[in-house]
Amino acid sequence: MKSYRKELWMKTSHRREYLNITPEIQKCLQESGIQEGLLLCNAMHITASVFINDDEPGLHSDFERWLEKLAPEKPYDQYAHNGYEDNADAHLKRSIMGREVVVAITEGKLDFGPWEQIFYGEFDGKRSKRILVKIIGE
Repeated sequence: MKSYRKELWMKTSHRREYLNITPEIQKCLQESGIQEGLLLCNAMHITASVFINDDEPGLHSDFERWLEKLAPEKPYDQYAHNGYEDNADAHLKRSIMGREVVVAITEGKLDFGPWEQIFYGEFDGKRSKRILVKIIGE
């Protein structure tokens, strides 16, 4: 069994963004040489997310509006966590959107359903954060 590990670094220009990272993940899979196995991709920061969904701008706007209703950024003083930082909403948004995805690898490809893509969700951006890609298989 082979194992592959790589860290990808992300830096967004806005506090909240949704980035399609599928091409970068596919490149990792090609680098690994693994044909059959599993791929784990996870955000290494507690204010960011990795998730699978459709790459459709309207849906991304819906995520933003829905998450902002569930955990609004402001007023900052509504959260006990906020004091030194103002990112309690980002922690909550990450909890909702998830930490990681696991994708089957079949015949050297990500075994997706129709329209599935891998996204990085940033909820407290404008600084560098890591994504871990771990692939195991043969």
